Amino acid sequence: MSPLNLVVDQLVAPRAAQPASTADPIALEGLADFLEILQFLIREPSVVGSEDAFFRVLRRELEEVGAEVSYYHGVLVAQGRRPHELMLSAHIDRHGLLCTGPNEFQYAAFIAGNQSELTGDSVSEQMLHTIENRFQGQRVQAHLPYTGTYIGQGVITNSYICPERKNLIFEVDGLDYLQPGTPVSFLDRLQFNDGYISAQLDNVISAAIIIFLFRCGFEGTALFTAQEESGRSWRYALSWFQRQRLGTDRLIALDTSPYHSREAADQQLVTLRRKDASADFAAAITQELSDRCTELGIPHSYKDDYIAVQNLTRPKPYSLGRTEMGRLTAATNGAVTGTTLQIPTTEYHTATETASLASVAAVIRLLQTYIG
Repeated sequence: MSPLNLVVDQLVAPRAAQPASTADPIALEGLADFLEILQFLIREPSVVGSEDAFFRVLRRELEEVGAEVSYYHGVLVAQGRRPHELMLSAHIDRHGLLCTGPNEFQYAAFIAGNQSELTGDSVSEQMLHTIENRFQGQRVQAHLPYTGTYIGQGVITNSYICPERKNLIFEVDGLDYLQPGTPVSFLDRLQFNDGYISAQLDNVISAAIIIFLFRCGFEGTALFTAQEESGRSWRYALSWFQRQRLGTDRLIALDTSPYHSREAADQQLVTLRRKDASADFAAAITQELSDRCTELGIPHSYKDDYIAVQNLTRPKPYSLGRTEMGRLTAATNGAVTGTTLQIPTTEYHTATETASLASVAAVIRLLQTYIG
């Protein structure tokens, strides 16, 4: 048995007393295969705005399993033999730093050049103050912007929000030689702990799920988009649909979804949405996912309902957030629309974002019902 099979065995074992519908979502062998993909992808840098190297890794992995792959500015598209049957999307950028001056580092998503795309009510922006102090001691590594070539490591010694620049500023020890424009990623590795996995999961975990689905025989279309964290990814996806003169109401955007505690996250294995702050999602595909969850015995809930309940006791209400799906729907008046399918997590937008293995497996199991 391989080391990952042993890990999976240990992870699933504590859940053996639960109902079969949640305890054994997919075969151990398949889960080990998925985790190998995820471990590999996590090590590849993909700082928002500097995703080129990661796109090349994705292209190689997808072409190896026979997908037809096309790369456009900001979006990589993989297609099987039934491309219009179901469409999946996942943004592939991850939070990181950008060198913006002599020994000066800023949160890459919110540098000045991106702020015209940000409206102030995205989940990322609203959580900036929450994560401000989480990075001290975090190891980081610098890469050449296009090739992804490793050029050095450092350690974050301090982080704070600059009110003038409206961004998170980092003090980093060991990377004072970098030139402006150099991306700096968090040194990230997949961690396992008693039924949970941790890393900077948003949103490399969705890219890994899609590759795994293609290996399992998925024949639809998958869009991998850049710069979601800076509010641009929907534009890249939209340009592809316009280029193809194509519309759809069966696009499923895969992502992670933050919860304030492990207890809250574990109330469901799958998170759905009916809408966000931009638009209502496609009701038919949303209901279809909910019905399939029910048939498979997968506990699920709606994030918009959760936020509404939370806001009953909050002096300042949470936003529903502005997602790639909502912006696509609003921009096209529903000509390009669908819904979201999300994995509940905690420690959102850190290098220790955590998801239950049961949730990951439930999402895979749900999507496997669209294969064959």
